[in-house]
Amino acid sequence: MWHAERDTMTHISPDRPLPSERAISDGRTAPAPPRAFRRTGIAIAGLLIAAAGGGLLWQTQKGQVAPPAPPPPHVTVSRPLQQSVAVNTSFLGQFSAVDTVELRAQVGGILTSINFSDGQTVRKGDVLFTIDPRPYQVRLQEAVAQLQTSLAKKALTGAELWRAQQLKRSDYGSAETVDQRMADEQSADAAINTARAAITDAQLDLEYARITAPFTGRIGAHQVSVGNLVSGSRGGVSQTTLLATLVSLDPIYLDFDMSEAEFIAFQHDHPGATKAQVMISLDGDGNFSRSGTLDFVDNEVNRASGTIHVRATVPNPDLVLTPGEFARLRLSIAKPAPALLVPAAAIVPDQSQNTVMVVGADGKAAPRIVETGELYRGLRIVRSGLGAQDRVIIDGIMLARPGSKVTPVDGVIKPDSGA
Repeated sequence: MWHAERDTMTHISPDRPLPSERAISDGRTAPAPPRAFRRTGIAIAGLLIAAAGGGLLWQTQKGQVAPPAPPPPHVTVSRPLQQSVAVNTSFLGQFSAVDTVELRAQVGGILTSINFSDGQTVRKGDVLFTIDPRPYQVRLQEAVAQLQTSLAKKALTGAELWRAQQLKRSDYGSAETVDQRMADEQSADAAINTARAAITDAQLDLEYARITAPFTGRIGAHQVSVGNLVSGSRGGVSQTTLLATLVSLDPIYLDFDMSEAEFIAFQHDHPGATKAQVMISLDGDGNFSRSGTLDFVDNEVNRASGTIHVRATVPNPDLVLTPGEFARLRLSIAKPAPALLVPAAAIVPDQSQNTVMVVGADGKAAPRIVETGELYRGLRIVRSGLGAQDRVIIDGIMLARPGSKVTPVDGVIKPDSGA
């Protein structure tokens, strides 16, 4: 080895200890290394650490591999189902009772009984209210007694007439007496008729003391409580007391309005027809499970609204339909024509429009704004915005994004078995 110190080079034997070693072995303190040497060592150590860290970072970055892109999502597609469908139009209607009656007292008196519960379905002839009948029973007894008096007078006048006629034949009586007795007999006949009429009148008042249901229907809340004095009049010439209201339920009317254009189309499709079938949905979910018959069209179009009033009669054997309730109804106003059908789940509704997703030839999903109609056998009618050869996404629509690639899988659109 060669030890350099300044400009002098000295040969040092390998077996000879260094000066520092000699100093340590002699018990003396070794001199500190030069300052430049310490700085050089620190710099070299920093470079080694930096190199090691850089190498580790390079190895880490080199080991990281970008994850592969996910495959396009699988969606089920199908071309729209083509079928001949009648052109139906939906309307909003309201049920009304065929018969509505206000139950009013026709005779006055104290109300003694109410024989129903509010809102109950009553049958024709059921006794609903009872007014104290005793005053009318008294009148009936008086009328019967008057009839008996008239019959007795009739018998007396008949006997007197016979005697007067016999006396006249024997020249012991005058013709004037016979005429008087004949007049008395006729007056007795009239009194009998009057008494019989009074009996009928009293019987009628007694009958009206029991208010019965004129038809089967649902009764409302009673307006007068037991113990109240009610006023009545058979002819309605004076104030009467309203006791309750009664409406019929089976059948029931469904009233709605049709625009002038729809009415013209209906007339064109049903020339001269006075009846047509309507389908009815109660809960608004498109399930038209009930049917009725359109049997009334008003005789003029309302000039203010441009509509005409139409009415259908609907059977209601289960008494579920209630007057005043609203319902959707569907009426065919044109002859059957080809139409495109898609599942309702394939349509994405928005606030102002409906959209379906279709898959193009490039395998990308694209939105289509469509105009939809009513449901037909569980499928939604598409009136415009869709072609017969378009591949519509019928399942997995939530996985498709506009402009993104998808993997289409062929499916089949099937309508419900029911009509």
